[in-house]
Amino acid sequence: MRKPFLFLILAMALGTLGLGSTLLAADDAVAAEPETLSAADFEQAENLYFDRCSGCHGTLRKGATGPNITDEKMLKKSLAELETMIFDGTDAGMPGWGRTGELDKAQTTLLAKFLQLPPPIPPEWGMKDIKGTHKIHTPVAERPVKPEHKRNIDNEFGVILRDAGQGAIIDGDTKKLVGIVDTGYAVHIFRVSATGRYFYTIGRDGKVSLIDNFADKPKVVAETRACLDARSVEVSKYKGPKGDFNDTYAVVGCYWPPQMVVLDGKSLEPLKIISTRSNTYDTNEYHPEPRVATIVASHHDTEWVVAIKETGMVWLVDYEDLDNLKITQIETERFLHDGGFDATGRYLLIAANMRDQMAVIDLQEKKFVTKFETGVKPHPGRGANWVDPVYGPVSATTHLGEGKITVYGSDPEGHPQHAWKVLYEEDTAGPGLFLKTHPNSKYIWTDSTLAKDEGDNQKVCVFEKANFKKGAKCWQVADHGKVVHFEYNKKGDEVWISVWDNDGEMIIYNDKTLKEKKRINEDWMRTPTGKWNIYNTVHDIY
Repeated sequence: MRKPFLFLILAMALGTLGLGSTLLAADDAVAAEPETLSAADFEQAENLYFDRCSGCHGTLRKGATGPNITDEKMLKKSLAELETMIFDGTDAGMPGWGRTGELDKAQTTLLAKFLQLPPPIPPEWGMKDIKGTHKIHTPVAERPVKPEHKRNIDNEFGVILRDAGQGAIIDGDTKKLVGIVDTGYAVHIFRVSATGRYFYTIGRDGKVSLIDNFADKPKVVAETRACLDARSVEVSKYKGPKGDFNDTYAVVGCYWPPQMVVLDGKSLEPLKIISTRSNTYDTNEYHPEPRVATIVASHHDTEWVVAIKETGMVWLVDYEDLDNLKITQIETERFLHDGGFDATGRYLLIAANMRDQMAVIDLQEKKFVTKFETGVKPHPGRGANWVDPVYGPVSATTHLGEGKITVYGSDPEGHPQHAWKVLYEEDTAGPGLFLKTHPNSKYIWTDSTLAKDEGDNQKVCVFEKANFKKGAKCWQVADHGKVVHFEYNKKGDEVWISVWDNDGEMIIYNDKTLKEKKRINEDWMRTPTGKWNIYNTVHDIY
């Protein structure tokens, strides 16, 4: 069981949203003084905040995906109003933590009282701290030089078992568990080395785990705590005229402290810290907490493409020479969150979700292209790319704040008249977190994890690429938990879907017939969320 301590920076649950714009309005009922909390209650409330709220509202509560919820603003609401919002959620997209079972009434009241107190300032986490956590369990020289098994590594899946603090490796061919490894708390993503040899996981507690897929049973061979609160990890994926950087480096994007940490790709030895504290692109005001959101690795240059959430900047971080680091800073829009490549890999398509916009960056020319409005809080994950029979190559996003998928043109070379323009929109079963497709599929899948109506967050919707405008086919796939996240197998003929709760399941569908093929619902399948196929992750297929 996790032991909380004062100022421990944990993170919000997958898909946490803000407390809604209703909190921004002033209220006549201003509390004279906030209620005091005992040290034990304060510690518990602090951990609740970082688990459920900090990812969207920020460690310092200055807002991002969710609005500013500093104590000054929260004192303009009564405790009863705050409790209602926390427990039931808001129309702006925040989940009702009581309604969904994550918080009980007592915890809701405690969190409401905490929000009316000044936010605690968490500690820094520097190189000395990071090096103190670095562990090599199996030195590189002692690792196998080739697989110790006959499994098809390309079709293995890494699956987050979120609340268990574990990751599961599943054989995509046999659908059998290969092994379970201990990871950081509430892992956010799996990433794969450029060669497919290693899995990297990043916990919300900033812990990076390196998993060796060559071992007969996958095992953690190194670990490092790069920061106190994190969401992203990526690797170097370049082999060309500048050299072979495959598996050379990994980089962690931190929420707190606001920084990036470069690690050795095979040992996780910490090499360099890059602070992201800087000024916002539009007002040029200093921001104390510009957090790192999405990181993707260019296949065309020695660069990581890094979204700096609060400042509205995309950084191209050139890792060719770490001693003489080059960073290209591109102004886009606030507040950057999820994103990925177009089908060619030339353009980054990223959501500025509090501005209801998608931004486009040309990674070849290394410059901003445009931004355009899509809907309430776009959240594409890595996104979805396909060829529309009328408009040519297109991309799409789902939304946190409404049940809608928006499709836009993404081929400025072949179809410039449609590029970066919204072409059509269709309803889904409710606000969702992810959509997914594959070049071999005729469908696009979307979830509705944040839907409020009974059963809607257990539904998926499927759209036909060849006839998107006819709307979605939606159905309920589970009678418990929340349905979230999609991943294809290597062939692109299966879709894997998570049912997120303590009685978790993995549901596997035949993508051609939309018929269920298998459910994995064994005792070890606790709180599954995201999952990543090795081949698709290495090659950015989505």
